[in-house]
Amino acid sequence: MAPPGWLTPRRRSATARSVLAGEAAAEAARKTSQQLEQEREEASAAETEAAEPEFPVVGDTRAAAFFDLDNTVMQGAAIFHFGRGLYKRKFFQRRELARFAWAQVWFRLAGVEDPEHMQEARDSALSIVKGHRVSELMSIGEEIYDEYMADRIWPGTRALAQAHLDAGQKVWLVTAAPVETATIIARRLGLTGALGTVAESVDGVYTGKLVGELLHGPAKAEAVRALAAAEGLDLARCAAYSDSHNDIPMLSLVGHPYAVNPDTKLRRHARDRDWRLRDYRTGRKAAKVGIPAAAGVGALAGGTAAALALHRRRR
Repeated sequence: MAPPGWLTPRRRSATARSVLAGEAAAEAARKTSQQLEQEREEASAAETEAAEPEFPVVGDTRAAAFFDLDNTVMQGAAIFHFGRGLYKRKFFQRRELARFAWAQVWFRLAGVEDPEHMQEARDSALSIVKGHRVSELMSIGEEIYDEYMADRIWPGTRALAQAHLDAGQKVWLVTAAPVETATIIARRLGLTGALGTVAESVDGVYTGKLVGELLHGPAKAEAVRALAAAEGLDLARCAAYSDSHNDIPMLSLVGHPYAVNPDTKLRRHARDRDWRLRDYRTGRKAAKVGIPAAAGVGALAGGTAAALALHRRRR
C-alpha cells in the first residue's frame, strides 16, 4: 500500500528549487549584513569612546592653559639662570654665586623643587635686587634670557603651548620665579602673560620684601583660581602642565591636567588618576628620576665643578 501523500516529499522543479535556494541565501545575507553592521557600529563606538578627544578645542575661549616654568617649559630653574646673569654683571660676590650654583646642581640631580633651596634662592635674590629699579632689572632680564634661557626651552612643551594659542586660547606661565622674569619669558615665547612671585617696590625701586609669599604649591592654585574668575574661564575646560608634585593643587583644579617631565611622586599620582603624561627628556635615567638629561652631562659636571671650586676657595 502506498504511503499517504503528506508523507511523500513534495517534488519541486529545478527552477523552484533554485528560487528557494536564492531566497534563503538572500535572507541569510541580509541577516549577516545586519549583524556585521551592528558589530561595526559597536566597534566604532568603542573606538570613539577610547580615543582621546580633540584637544584643545578650537574656539573654546572659556578655556585656557597654565604652564609651570621650571623643568616644564624650561630646563633648570629660572631664578638660578637669572642669578648667573646678575653675577656676570657684578651684582653680587662669589659667595652668593656658590649658593646659586649649589641649588642649581641639586635641582638637576634631584629633579624636584626643594623648599629649603627655594627659600635660599628667594632670600638671595631679594637681597641682591634691593635698592635697584624695576626697569633696570627688566632690561637686564631681557639680556639674561638670551644668554642663559632661550636655548633651554623644551620644544615639546613649547608645541603644547602653541596648540592652545592656535586654538584661540590664552596661555599663562605660573611660576615661583619673579613675575618680571616670568613676563619676559612669556613675551619671548608669544604667550599671553605670566603669574609669578611679586617683589615689593616703592616708586619703582625694590624694597627687598615680597608681596605675600613665594608663588609655590598651593599659592599657584590660588593664583590660577583668581585669574580664572577674573577672566571668566571655566576651569573644567582648562588645562595645566607641570613637572612637580608640588603643583598637584594647581593640576587638580583643571579638567585637563598634564604631567610633563614628571618627578617620581607626580608620575605616580598622575598614573593613579589617569592624567596625561608627556616626557621630553632623553635617557633611561632621566625618565626614572627626573634629571633633565637634554641639558647635557657636560653642563651638569661643569656646574658641579664650579660650585666645588668656589666652595674650596671660600675655605
